[in-house]
Amino acid sequence: MLRYVVHRLIIMIPTLLAISVITFIIIQLPPGDYLESYIAELQAQGESIQSEKIEYLRQTYGLDKPMWEQYLIWMGGLLQGDMGFSFAYDLPVNQLIGDRIFLSFVVSFAAILFIWAVSFPIGIYSATHQYSTGDHVLSFIGYLGLATPNFLLALVLLYLFNVYFGVSVGGLMDPKYLDEPMSLAKFGSILSHLIVPVVVIGTAGTAGMIRRMRANLLDELQKPYVVTAKAKGLSPFRALCKYPLRMALNPFIADIGSLLPSIISGEVIVSTILSLPTTGPMLLEALQTQDMYLAGSFLMLLATLTVIGMLVSDLALAALDPRIRFGAGQGR
Repeated sequence: MLRYVVHRLIIMIPTLLAISVITFIIIQLPPGDYLESYIAELQAQGESIQSEKIEYLRQTYGLDKPMWEQYLIWMGGLLQGDMGFSFAYDLPVNQLIGDRIFLSFVVSFAAILFIWAVSFPIGIYSATHQYSTGDHVLSFIGYLGLATPNFLLALVLLYLFNVYFGVSVGGLMDPKYLDEPMSLAKFGSILSHLIVPVVVIGTAGTAGMIRRMRANLLDELQKPYVVTAKAKGLSPFRALCKYPLRMALNPFIADIGSLLPSIISGEVIVSTILSLPTTGPMLLEALQTQDMYLAGSFLMLLATLTVIGMLVSDLALAALDPRIRFGAGQGR
């Protein structure tokens, strides 16, 4: 197991390097750069800018250098903990994303807990009560969750909370806490504002996870070892929990790595609609304005979390399912 972990950690290095190259190239693909967009915006407002100032800004931002040199400067800074400089905000990226990353982590972690807490018992019930009325009702609700866009659900909940409850769900905390440091009262305000974002973001993931849990558990319950366990007098509850449920948990564990980026990508639209001060709206703005260092730092952070999440899910699968450990040992 130790050799496997070390091997995976070593593989993560070239993987992240390749991702950084692809990310930087994709950000540079649109014509022009941030400075050209900025100049066009000034000209649209009727303002003029001198060519000397344009050249000075290009040298200041490093936009006069070739792409490979810009990449090396950015990558060298990342290795030293420097994420670069945001053109749009005129601030280092490190100073911009600290609070937003924390709030995004809180929203994403709460959404993952919501997905597991809802889909786990519903998936078990649907599998153990196949084709019952409850199974059909829950399956129908699951299909509704898959079919309903997150942004539409966010708009509906905004309307319902404002009209029927008189509560504004915009933002992630009360306005009086916006400029205050983190405290117990501020954290409590964040928790109270998490309900709607978590429900909206977690709905699609919950519906999909219910279907996978139901399908995997049904497949396990029909295998010969379950029939044998029941024939030997094992109670239905123990026959369910002993092995079938453990094997059906594999998709829950395997989705750790892929669930995080999907939640964050869905959080971009939801955060924009609900005015959440998370990384989503800032990443969208950075991509639109071609603020390459800010956008690149966000995407690299997301890629790093994804790679780490895949490693954690693989290790958890090996601990949960003995067959995976046996296969890894035979391969060595």
